[in-house]
Amino acid sequence: MGDSNSGEATPSAGSGFCIWFTGLPASGKSTTAQGVAERLKVLGVGVDLLDGDSLRNTVSQGIGFSRAGRDKHIRRVGSLAAEGVKNGRVVVCATISPYRSIREECRSLIGPDRFVEVFMDTPVEVCERRDPKGLYARARRGEILNFTGVSDPYEPPETPELSLDTVHSSIERNVDRIVSRLVHRKLVPWR
Repeated sequence: MGDSNSGEATPSAGSGFCIWFTGLPASGKSTTAQGVAERLKVLGVGVDLLDGDSLRNTVSQGIGFSRAGRDKHIRRVGSLAAEGVKNGRVVVCATISPYRSIREECRSLIGPDRFVEVFMDTPVEVCERRDPKGLYARARRGEILNFTGVSDPYEPPETPELSLDTVHSSIERNVDRIVSRLVHRKLVPWR
């Protein structure tokens, strides 16, 4: 499924969970998700890391960016995550997932008590400045249609488990906040 190594403890069946990162393009989802996965591995937890961009090139290859296409892609990510959680894995997903309804569908599929939604609360202006691929500029020129945050909406979560400020907080601090929340909820051990 993803990024797991032998020698890591895998939670027992039924004790897996999913950390679902959502936010605008270039909001810091993938970088923070990678940091959380690495920290959990240090704690001895086996982790599967699912990145929405990578999965678009494999399990969702050829699916477009209409609302129906986006929902189909996110549904596939959610199904992969649900399977991992069912098998006792910790699954970290980093995907824009712009619409609340499909995120809630994934929450239901995975299990509400096993789903930790993390909102990367980054203003669009900051995302545009950070954008390493220049996608916002291309979208503003009309070269990319249905681009989230420019020509397609992003619906922020109304009640995420965590909302992270990525402007004033470092990646390390945000990783600390997430891991602390997981420990507090007794989803991972404290060491």
